[in-house]
Amino acid sequence: MAWVGIFGLSEPGEERDMREEEFIVTPWKVEGKVDYNKLVEKFGTEIISDELLERLIRDAGESSHLLRRRIFFSHRDLDKVLDDWEAGRGFFLYTGRGPSGPMHIGHIIPFYFTKWLQDRFKVNTYIQLTDDEKYLEEGRGLTLEETRKWAKENALDIAAVGFDPDRTFIFQDTEYIRNMYPLALKVARKINFSWVRAVFGFDAQTNIGMSFYPAIQIIPSLFEKRRCLIPCAIDQDPYWRIQRDISESLGFHKAAAIHSKFLPPLMGPTGKMSASDPESAIYLHEGKEDIRRKIWKAYSGGQPTLELHRKLGGNPEIDVAYQWLFYFFEPDDGKLGKIEEDYRSGKLLTGELKLILTEKVLKFLEEHQSRREEARELINLYMYDGELAREMWKKIHE
Repeated sequence: MAWVGIFGLSEPGEERDMREEEFIVTPWKVEGKVDYNKLVEKFGTEIISDELLERLIRDAGESSHLLRRRIFFSHRDLDKVLDDWEAGRGFFLYTGRGPSGPMHIGHIIPFYFTKWLQDRFKVNTYIQLTDDEKYLEEGRGLTLEETRKWAKENALDIAAVGFDPDRTFIFQDTEYIRNMYPLALKVARKINFSWVRAVFGFDAQTNIGMSFYPAIQIIPSLFEKRRCLIPCAIDQDPYWRIQRDISESLGFHKAAAIHSKFLPPLMGPTGKMSASDPESAIYLHEGKEDIRRKIWKAYSGGQPTLELHRKLGGNPEIDVAYQWLFYFFEPDDGKLGKIEEDYRSGKLLTGELKLILTEKVLKFLEEHQSRREEARELINLYMYDGELAREMWKKIHE
């Protein structure tokens, strides 16, 4: 359904053949070894330059390893977001989660970066739970009751990240649709089927709910009259290309975005973790023994024998344990550099590297699960009773 999604089509109706491509990136599927430079070129985004990175860090007043290591590496109009911030006009954040099941570590990383942005810039943050889309998505076979249930469960994990309750509104589409629908109609009227077919790869067998859904996902980027910055994995970019083409005609700013790379799946250095393959991911609710087992089986960049490893060393570029440390679990650049040096030299064995990651993952999940339980007492602040939540729900009754 979504072969075309990799190309970032600039004109409605333009179609291309990607059979020659070696990877697939769409809002629903990531396969193969992603060439991020080629992806940026095809999507029409921009690599975050050294100068723009320095400016973002200066305005934030603090660095993040997710920026320094270019985990968040691509953008649309991030420079304009900083222009607005420096001029006192401000901006707001929007991101989301498709509640198709329990969340894994790959799902939660963008939320930690979104929280970092909220903490540094003190801005409103809107988090959309797309229970409608996951019900409509072909191939999943989920009932609406299941996606609504997972929206509530996922909300607890998101709240556990620690967002500011008075600057954060977490909402699920099937609950909040009354407020979004009038504006969704105005958005939908500007998008024809040939356009969404070209961007998302829809065909004659696609249900009409999926054809309409892009209008719903665009709406939170229009919640305020200021510019919206969307932190997300780069596979979600097609939605914002449509938003940017129609937003100004509706009296809003073009959405800006800052894109992340994909955390590699456990069983190989390519693609991304998938809920359809539980062994590819570590879930936020998993027990210690399952975590140890999965990491121990993770794809290795080590040599086949101890003797060869001591002699030739390991390859951190393809080693999943090292990549997980690089992406998220070892923010200290000095410590990470020592791990890389020892692994390349053969001083650090593959099993020892996996043990380092295991301890860090166990500690992270123990703390996350504890905060998740605390979030049960706070979730209404994010969804209904907090300052921003009350403001948003009040609009329904105006």
